[in-house]
Amino acid sequence: MRSASVSADTDLSTTISRVFTALRRLNPPGLSLTAASTLSTLERDGPRRLTELAGIEGVTQPAMTQVVSRLERDSLAVRTADPGDRRVVLVEITAAGRDLLRHRRTVRSGKVAALLARLEPQDAAAISAALPALNALADLVTNSSVADPSENAPS
Repeated sequence: MRSASVSADTDLSTTISRVFTALRRLNPPGLSLTAASTLSTLERDGPRRLTELAGIEGVTQPAMTQVVSRLERDSLAVRTADPGDRRVVLVEITAAGRDLLRHRRTVRSGKVAALLARLEPQDAAAISAALPALNALADLVTNSSVADPSENAPS
C-alpha cells in the first residue's frame, strides 16, 4: 500500500501534467512549444549560447539550432557576438519576439479567465491561493538538479 505522501506527490504530478497539457491547447497557433519556451527563456534570462538553450529546453544542440534558425527567419530572435568573447555567438530575443510573447500571454490569459469564471468561486479562490506555492515549486524545478533528466536515465 502506498503512503499518503507518495499518493499526494503522484496526484500533484499527474494534475500538473494534465493542467500543462490543457493550457498548451489555449495557446494561439503558429509557434511550437519549444520555440515559445525558448523565446520565454531569452526574455526572462537574456541572451544565451545555443548550447545553454539546448540544455535549458531539454533538446539536442542540432534541434536547438533548427529552432533558433526558424526564430531568426521569423525575426523573433537574432544571433549576436558575445561582447566578452567575439568568437562566441549568443541568441537574443527581438522586439517582435517580445511582442509575440505578449500577444500569446494575452490570448491565453483571456481564455484562462473565461475558464476560471466557470468554476465554483471557492475553486477559483483555491487556485489563486496556490499560485505562490506553485511558483516556488517552479523555481525549485528550474534551479535544481532534480529536474535533470540524465539523472533519471536507466544505467
